Amino acid sequence: MTQSPSPSSSSSPSSPPRPPITARLVQQPMVWAVVMAVLFGVPIYRSMTRRLTASPMVLGALPPFTLTDQRGQPFGSRELAGKIWVANFMFTSCQGVCPLLSQRMAEVGKRARHLGPDFHLVSFSVDPERDTPQRLAEYAARYGAHPISWSFLTGSEQALQATVVEGFKVGAGKEPRPGAGADGGAGVWEIFHGENLVLVDRQMQIRGYFPATPEGLDKLLEAVGRVANGA
Repeated sequence: MTQSPSPSSSSSPSSPPRPPITARLVQQPMVWAVVMAVLFGVPIYRSMTRRLTASPMVLGALPPFTLTDQRGQPFGSRELAGKIWVANFMFTSCQGVCPLLSQRMAEVGKRARHLGPDFHLVSFSVDPERDTPQRLAEYAARYGAHPISWSFLTGSEQALQATVVEGFKVGAGKEPRPGAGADGGAGVWEIFHGENLVLVDRQMQIRGYFPATPEGLDKLLEAVGRVANGA
């Protein structure tokens, strides 16, 4: 007498297991499209909106000027036309903030070197009586300044006042040193000048004043990039 197999020993084939839900999602083209849009679209949107909302304002326009650079050559707004440039104010015998300002300018030049000839540095001496082109050239050499990319300018006191004070709206000049005599010696006068770095665009328009601090340099270089890109 033969016995029929019990239900527990049935050999009927079972359906294959379904893959996990994550594997099924990965196989969907629409899922990949959404992922790519999030990964690439959001950063692009943020960069575009940030550039538009933080564009440096136009704070004023510089008048035309012509001074003398460290090579003894005429240099001014004509040579700077179409360039983005950063200016500072100094004098070679300064023992206070001027060395730091010159170091900061050198750092700006290195960090903006990718702009090539479209970018320039300009240092205005506020002591034209003593800062001859030769003296400026010696000072420039201390900071590795090449006259092709970094100009040190001097000129008549009247021309410098018109450019620095009236043009840049930066305080500069000299006043009697407290307790000094009236013999006209070099120690009689105390020279003062602005300590910010100034960004100027291709149309000779002032686009910002920046302190010579690490944070100020970062903001200055960011503004340089936006002006260079036409933001």
